[in-house]
Order: sequence, then structure tokens, then C-alpha cells
Amino acid sequence: MRTHGWSGTAPADDVEAVERILTAARSAIERRGGEFTMAEIARDLGVTRQTVYRYFPNADALLRATAIAETGRFLDVLAEHLAGIRDPARAVVEGIAYTLERLSEDPYLSLLLTPGRAGGFSAGVTSDTALTFGRSILERFAVDWTQAGIGDAGLDELVEHMLRIVQSFVIDPGRPPRRGPDLRDYLTKWVAPAIGAPTAPSAAD
Repeated sequence: MRTHGWSGTAPADDVEAVERILTAARSAIERRGGEFTMAEIARDLGVTRQTVYRYFPNADALLRATAIAETGRFLDVLAEHLAGIRDPARAVVEGIAYTLERLSEDPYLSLLLTPGRAGGFSAGVTSDTALTFGRSILERFAVDWTQAGIGDAGLDELVEHMLRIVQSFVIDPGRPPRRGPDLRDYLTKWVAPAIGAPTAPSAAD
């Protein structure tokens, strides 16, 4: 770890250095979205670009790392939202619908799931980033997946299926875009049967 620069106050270790870089990236995203440069981050930190490159190979990697770190809060909110839904099909329907609805409100979730420079889908819907995030969503469902007859391999396939659906709605939300009950009714009719018949056609309040 470099001991000079850092606006006169060097981090104690690499962990703190990474956290400072992520904090600078968050500030840059709040200012101008995901279109920051490594030079901009280095300037904000008072270090050289080479110092930032020691921890992140490029701006895309830094953007992804920042988005992943920040989406933990979304996962907690999603878990609370879905806490009363134990039926697998209903949980999947509401999880997809709620995620799509939050995309416009959560800049970090949008960066992770929207096609573009650092979107989780820019490297493919089956990228490690997208699949890991999707598995994190399922693990926060109040669903007993074993009792539902869905093991680890099945969960991985379900994650891929959900991400492909989210991707399709992100790329083309429809004309007019489906929202609210209309979106949930559509997902209940065409997605829920792949998991099992839901106990109700619409989302939990």
C-alpha cells in the first residue's frame, strides 16, 4: 500500500484504502451517475491513478464493486417486503415486480441491472455478478425451497430464469409499460406456472 498521497492522511491498510476508493466512487455516482473516470477518483482521493488501479483494474470493475456493495440495502428492503410470502410462485412474482419498480429509484440497483457500461447484463445475463446478485435475492425470500422441492441446482436455474425476465422488461418494458397489478397479473399468468401455482393472483400488500 502506498504511504504518500491520500490528501495527507494515508489509510491504515488495504481494507481502508478500498473503502475510501468505494466512498469516492459513490460520491462520483451521486454527482454524475456511472460515467466517472479513474482519473477523477484519483483526484478526489489525492492519489495517482496507478494507486487506484492497484485495487481496481478499471472503472467498470470499480463501478460494479460500488453497485454490489450498495445493493445490500435493497436486498434488506426486499426481504422485509416479502417477509409474509411463503409460496414460492408468489414470492418470485413479487420479487421480480418489486425489483423492476425499484430500478428507477435506486441508482445502484439500476447500475447493476440496466444494460450499459457496468450493468450486470453487459457481460451477459449469466455473468457471475448477475447470478450472485440473483441468488442473494432468493436467499432472502421467506420460502422453504427444500420443502418446495427446489434444490441448489434448481435455485441456480430459477435465478437465471428470473434474471432473464428482468432483463427483458428492462430492455423493452412494453407499450404501454406494465406496472402495478397489471405487471403482477402478467407474471402470475406466465411466470408463476413454471414454479408452481400461486396461492393468489396478485402481490402481497
